[in-house]
Amino acid sequence: MTPKSRGQGEPPAGRPKFTARDLLARAAAELLPAPDANPFVPLVADGTAGRGAVAALALEQCRVIPADRRAFLHLAARSATAGLPAAAAFFSTLAEGERIAADRLDALLDACRVSAEQAREYEPMANCQAYPAYVAWLALNAAPADVVLALTANFTAWGGYCATLAGALRTRYGFPDEACAFFDFFAGPAPDLDREALAALEEGVSGGGVTPRTALGQGRLLQEYEGMFWTGLAGRADAVRP
Repeated sequence: MTPKSRGQGEPPAGRPKFTARDLLARAAAELLPAPDANPFVPLVADGTAGRGAVAALALEQCRVIPADRRAFLHLAARSATAGLPAAAAFFSTLAEGERIAADRLDALLDACRVSAEQAREYEPMANCQAYPAYVAWLALNAAPADVVLALTANFTAWGGYCATLAGALRTRYGFPDEACAFFDFFAGPAPDLDREALAALEEGVSGGGVTPRTALGQGRLLQEYEGMFWTGLAGRADAVRP
């Protein structure tokens, strides 16, 4: 470890010279997406993305959501076994959120005019599924507190994208409210989840279970995999059907 990296909050011995709030602020600053990181959402915002591209987004999420839910449940179980109740609560809340989101996908698929047969036959894109694959890797291999920080750093951007999509699908594509409920769910504020994330990080910091450099590296990879997701969908922008 270099002197520079120690100065960033990971001293060689003794208590870490950072707090959970420090980590959240640092992650927000260092992992802020570039303005052009998402080439797909602007196409929906101005109505130039084909309905088939929106359908592809919904169909990819049909695979992302259950995969992430299982990963979060595994992280919750690992955290509980490790004596990390705050982290277990955080991941359990995330898993429940994925369950709620999954229940809202059918209305989105209906608005995209995707039949049950089309949904069954749809072949997902590798770049869209890289994100949940890495979340699954984190669930198996990463320290729970590090995953809390890596995921939390990504939530703000995701929520903003969902807010834009929810608005554009209503105004540009004429989708009803129930078809936009999936995006509304993620776009809304989540103060309880924010408190649980902070508590899980405080638990990790106090127990020496957070490695900022590692967690921020994981957050960077999550951000890059999400960028691949949106770039893959942008390649379908002219699609008229799944």
